[in-house]
Amino acid sequence: QVQLVESGGGLVQAGGSLRLSCAASISIFNINGMGWYRQAPGKQRELVAVISRGGSTKYADSVKGRFTISRVNAKNTVYLQMNSLKPEDTAVYYCTAGSSWSSPLDYWGQGTQVTVSS
Repeated sequence: QVQLVESGGGLVQAGGSLRLSCAASISIFNINGMGWYRQAPGKQRELVAVISRGGSTKYADSVKGRFTISRVNAKNTVYLQMNSLKPEDTAVYYCTAGSSWSSPLDYWGQGTQVTVSS
């Protein structure tokens, strides 16, 4: 069982930045995929970014060039650096982990709210 705890969400103006962190309860060294998903009000959850154990990454088209996912295995932590935030980035952001690096959906955190004001 893996417990994931997100932090770093909040309220920011459009154009601003936030860095989300996700701390895992166990070593993530052998976890193949770590990711971030988000859910906006009235919308389905969607992939934001994922990263493999080897460092390969995949991003949603809507965040390419603005968001960066990274993982520090020694700290059992995954980060999502979000720059040039837009109001449409407003959502609850969830950290995930799993055996599939491209869609790691086995474990979910509780979520952290990100609100971008215009």
